[in-house]
Amino acid sequence: MEISSFLDRKLGRRFRTFDRDGDGFIQRKDFEHSASMMIEEFGHKPDSPAAQRLLSLSLGLWDHLATVADADDDGQISETEYKNAFAAGLLETPDSFDAAYRPFLEAIMGIADTDADGRLTEDDHVRWTGSLMGLPQADAREVFQRLDSDSDGLITTGDLLEAIREYYFDDDPASSGSWLLGPLDQQTTD
Repeated sequence: MEISSFLDRKLGRRFRTFDRDGDGFIQRKDFEHSASMMIEEFGHKPDSPAAQRLLSLSLGLWDHLATVADADDDGQISETEYKNAFAAGLLETPDSFDAAYRPFLEAIMGIADTDADGRLTEDDHVRWTGSLMGLPQADAREVFQRLDSDSDGLITTGDLLEAIREYYFDDDPASSGSWLLGPLDQQTTD
């Protein structure tokens, strides 16, 4: 897969959301910490079924990334290794991406959907993106407005999945998915 300069910038942004301690590498502890922060933010006990599912899927994501991206097998993934894994076909197709990513989004909803109606409010969205990925509140609010295409004040798992798919597979800077993690560095795109 050829990585456009625009996708390269998006991958760099996503890498930084994984690298919670800012040491320039993503490691298993970053995934554990992020899941724990979200579980705590929403008041779940660490041994609750929803918390255990989120942690399990987060660590499964780490294990998969480590298997395909940790080229030097040192237990951590550099930004270069992360981007190289995408160039080598980590995502493959939008359909395989959806099948792999939907369970993770459902686990997020199991924590963040506080009234269990299958939809997130703007505040729910701000809380989960802030706790899981360190997204600043102003960016999270802007993202929510872009994802709430029908302006009903709610977003669903389907809305999130579509935006995440656009983030990785769409080079249109105006797409909602391009804003999924807030604004990107200002550079020209391919």
